[in-house]
Amino acid sequence: MKCHYEVLGVKRDATDDDLKKVYRKLALKWHPDKNLANADEASEQFKLIQAAYEVLSDPQERAWYDNHREALLKGGVSGEYSGEKVDLVQFFTVTCYSGYGDEDKGFYTVYRNLFEAIAEEELEHSKEEDLEEDEFPSFGDSLSDYDTTVHIFYGYWQSFCTLKNFAWKEEYDTRQGSNRWEKRAMEKENKKVRDKARKERNELVRQLVAFVRKRDKRVQAHKKLVEDQNAEKAKKVEELRRKQKLSQAKIAEDYKEQSWAAMSELEKDLQLMEAQYGKEFGDASGSEDEEADIEVLDKMDQAGADLQKDETEELLEDYYDDLYCPACDKCFKSDKA
Repeated sequence: MKCHYEVLGVKRDATDDDLKKVYRKLALKWHPDKNLANADEASEQFKLIQAAYEVLSDPQERAWYDNHREALLKGGVSGEYSGEKVDLVQFFTVTCYSGYGDEDKGFYTVYRNLFEAIAEEELEHSKEEDLEEDEFPSFGDSLSDYDTTVHIFYGYWQSFCTLKNFAWKEEYDTRQGSNRWEKRAMEKENKKVRDKARKERNELVRQLVAFVRKRDKRVQAHKKLVEDQNAEKAKKVEELRRKQKLSQAKIAEDYKEQSWAAMSELEKDLQLMEAQYGKEFGDASGSEDEEADIEVLDKMDQAGADLQKDETEELLEDYYDDLYCPACDKCFKSDKA
């Protein structure tokens, strides 16, 4: 059987007006009355033109033809057409290839040819005129680069979705329906069959890709390379963390030394103040002197400056100027008080 679109010489997305113009032109050209010299050939060609136009000019007939076109061209839709050139099941075994080289029976040659055959089948069933074989990434060979070939190949084929519509698996011819409800019921059942076949095809191809990827030496080599790189990165991170801990410990140690030095200075200041108190007030009780020292130290902390000798003398003068009673531990504002 010859394709109706090829008979009329139009594309598969031709409009009704395009079909009508082409049909009139061809019918006039091949009408038997205008081809008396080769009447038999003209008559045969004229019948093909009429049959093609009758189908494509009817929306329902055209839709059915588009869905079953591949099966019709290959022998019919009665079940003998499978729509598949290659039996994928036979490639789920290591016995289908010999070695991992690029020779005829090698791993990379066998599966490269297989995926090219799958891509060719998909192209035959595609309705997109612009779809080319380049749309399907190549499997490559044993020396193919991982990033530019291997990674791209598996990225596409691991999520493979077939372009086939599996219309040849339909159980009912909707053209035979007596009414629209019966036709809808037929189409519903046909859709279930098509969807099931499409799902099975996608899963089969994806499983095949997983089988091949697991045994692909290029993938194994890249996996090892990534593991080595990750181990090296982990080692560098651990070394960096160790250095950071040492640096933090050094900072903490320096901070303790500075704190100790500051405390030493405070102790010296305190000793100096005790000496001054001893000169001014004599041998006062230890507890009373300690309380006075604490008050002075609190003032020093609030001011945020180190005590110097002249500041200590000024404070002592302030204390002396006030009327202070060591026994009462009070300062009085007047002699009378």
